[in-house]
Amino acid sequence: MSPISIPERLELARAERTELETRMSEPGLATSPEYRELTQRYAWLRDLIEVGENWEQVRSSVVEEEEMLETEEDLREELEAALVEDRARLEELDTQFKQFLVPPDPNDLKTAIVEIRAGTGGDESSLFAANLLRMYTRYAEKHKMKIGLLDSHPTPIGGFRQLIFTVEGKGAYGIFRYESGVHRVQRVPETESQGRIHTSTASVVVMPEAEEVEVSIDPHDLRIDTFRSSGPGGQSVNTTDSAVRITHVPTGIVVSCQDEKSQMKNRAQAMRVMRARLQDRVEQEQRAELSAKRRSHIGSGDRSEKVRTYNFPQNRVTDHRIGVSLHDLNGVLEGGFEALTDALRIKAAEESLEE
Repeated sequence: MSPISIPERLELARAERTELETRMSEPGLATSPEYRELTQRYAWLRDLIEVGENWEQVRSSVVEEEEMLETEEDLREELEAALVEDRARLEELDTQFKQFLVPPDPNDLKTAIVEIRAGTGGDESSLFAANLLRMYTRYAEKHKMKIGLLDSHPTPIGGFRQLIFTVEGKGAYGIFRYESGVHRVQRVPETESQGRIHTSTASVVVMPEAEEVEVSIDPHDLRIDTFRSSGPGGQSVNTTDSAVRITHVPTGIVVSCQDEKSQMKNRAQAMRVMRARLQDRVEQEQRAELSAKRRSHIGSGDRSEKVRTYNFPQNRVTDHRIGVSLHDLNGVLEGGFEALTDALRIKAAEESLEE
């Protein structure tokens, strides 16, 4: 079966938009549970149609300029310049349209909860975990997002064994979801006297924050322990039992938070992570059922998969899921990984459409 063209998809989108407008005007619908989903779908269709109509206009210009080139010899130079510009714009709109083709996951608009754990490589892996935190922080700053640290376990040399933080902002989870997996770094550690390249890893898990109404937790299923915080500085460290560890007994999921001085705040932060992990557990089980039908793991959240390599000697970052390499490692580590995120989103959209 040949793929549906942009004009055909555009007509389908226009027809559905008209249908939704009729449904959304029905009396009493605004107070129903499905109204929010309908408005989100309508907003997606509106954006898709806008990009598609821009594509139609530019495509029409390209066709007209190509025809005029055959007859208007005295305007050849101007027409060729306009044609180059319009073809580039057409390609750009084609990419944008592909990005819009799959309706947004309701989770994409949520706050992202990100966990980074140092993996193989000892001290070097903990330093790499700190590099990833810096990379994500820089990205968030550039895109007007807010990072909030929930829990951290620093090492004496400036790295992290583990850390948990939130990313709040427009479409935070939809962007950061593709960071889940094993990240690998290849470089010469500062402590390496022989100049040998070492390979270290850090694993990243990204979850959408779950609201209380989405995840029901029986208080009797929780075991809550308090203990003294450990870490650098702070008057409360090692003096009060402000750190909190929450265990969900039925699943064995354990969350601890110690970065706040208040036990109440640490408990609230731990519950945020617990709800996200429980919701994520359900979604992971659902993904596992679908994974056998898929040829790839794009967007599947497979946490054991090696997703990206950061090679310092070659100044290269490679995303293995899409086979894309960027030779600007410093730029990526400063938060400039938009090209990878965009390519991953397009690939995920294409796979969803093929299914």
